[in-house]
Amino acid sequence: MELKWQVNEQSGTYEFTPGKNQISAPVTPGEVFYCVEARLEFEPSKKMFFNGYQTWTHSPEYEPRHRIRGLHGLTKLITRPIALDHFADYHFVKYANREGVLHGFSYCYFRDNDHYRLLASLDERPGYTIFTFDTKAKILLIERDCQGVAAESETFPAFTLFYAEGSEQEVFDGWFDALGIHNRPPKIKGYSSWYNHYQNISEKSIRSDLSGAQKIFDPGDLFQIDDGWETAVGDWETADPRKFPNGLKTIVREIHDTGFLSGLWLAPFVCTKKSQIYKEHPDWLLRYQGKPWKNGPNWGGFYSLDIGSPGVQSYLKDVFARIFDEWEFDLVKLDFLYAAAPFASGDHGFSSDLPYSESRAERMIRALEFLRKCCGEKLILGCGVPVMPAFGLVDYCRIGADVGLDWDDLHIMRLLHRERVSTNQSIQNTIYRRQLDGRAFGNDPDVFFLREHNIRLSAKEKNYHAILNALFGSLWLTSDDLSAYDAAKIEQYQKLARLREAADVHIDPDNLTISYMLDGQKHYHTHPHWLM
Repeated sequence: MELKWQVNEQSGTYEFTPGKNQISAPVTPGEVFYCVEARLEFEPSKKMFFNGYQTWTHSPEYEPRHRIRGLHGLTKLITRPIALDHFADYHFVKYANREGVLHGFSYCYFRDNDHYRLLASLDERPGYTIFTFDTKAKILLIERDCQGVAAESETFPAFTLFYAEGSEQEVFDGWFDALGIHNRPPKIKGYSSWYNHYQNISEKSIRSDLSGAQKIFDPGDLFQIDDGWETAVGDWETADPRKFPNGLKTIVREIHDTGFLSGLWLAPFVCTKKSQIYKEHPDWLLRYQGKPWKNGPNWGGFYSLDIGSPGVQSYLKDVFARIFDEWEFDLVKLDFLYAAAPFASGDHGFSSDLPYSESRAERMIRALEFLRKCCGEKLILGCGVPVMPAFGLVDYCRIGADVGLDWDDLHIMRLLHRERVSTNQSIQNTIYRRQLDGRAFGNDPDVFFLREHNIRLSAKEKNYHAILNALFGSLWLTSDDLSAYDAAKIEQYQKLARLREAADVHIDPDNLTISYMLDGQKHYHTHPHWLM
């Protein structure tokens, strides 16, 4: 193995003898990094996994013949105006878009039948660990995403890596033992308003949903109000008075009267031009080369708040105090979190509130630590967040894309980014990120559907999806109109809910057959399609 690194446009190759896990590079304090990388000769496997940048990023197992397509084929005339390349890593990772070249963040594994080789980071604060594998050349490139970061001392933790071989359980247990993270929150089932109403919610519709939930749910289940309650994205201090004339506190009291937990969606690090935050506090916006940083086309375009701003920090502290202390919610779903840290401080004119420069990853971790402090012991569901920075800091985390009302959307939509809405891709992430559940956090595989109307999924697709979510997720939420459930649908729901008690749960990752034990019997379910 050799380590290559560059400082201030000067390059060199240094031989080193790594310790048990730590690989450090000699540097001059204050010098700015351009590149820190290592190369390993590595044999490909039949199946390989490279973790995508954030929770929505499509992250299946690959074969040596596969490629990862970024935004190739989409012109900058399309991607730049709507910031389509800002959803994930497209603006700072060069996609090879070539057969046999695969890349991912923080961890990867190589699988031959039941034998796993896991290579993973033990510390992302100095910068994301990016693994890029050329299967034909048999070279695994390991890079530290630290461009624009200045060294604080005479050494820099180039890589802090974990490597293990063995069974799936052995290698992942070993990694999280080394990390010292064992995050197993209680399993929760319940309801989310999003795929039933999207943003078209109101006090009336939420009350109707709550009435339907009482026919089906048990005390302690979650009733979550999703996007649409706010006047504008970014303004979180009051509910939209046209939709919720009596405010949210009254609704929360009614949720609690049923014995349910109450949940609320918000996106704390972003705002739109329609928000008062955007209009009244332009100094709160995160800027890149002097311009507000746009994160994507949602809501007509949305922008990052600068977590280093004392005004932003004070505002969000007040927001969470109101949500928990005044409105008395039990859980918050915090969305679009990647927007807090799209680049490193010191990178192209971006300044930091810290006395030293920080990597993209450290800024993300610090943002999540801030949220954890704001929320205290209340439950956090993270969403749209780079995966490893969330380890141990959120209670639950989405591990896949939003599901759709059909299997895989229109063909033209499949040409877009890896974070697009797709039931197919959401299911794949549930399968291939299953090892994080009960180790890093409780996995949220997004909702499932049983309804017959306003849905284009087949009965077999819905059944497999609901079973998979019940067996491999810590959150098991539906987004159906529960008041429309008849006796047969309620019985179907209750039977599926019992799967959360199943034992000896296993999935064959090659043919995607699920097996488990329940009531002393072995059960099997096959994937609804031959091809993913």
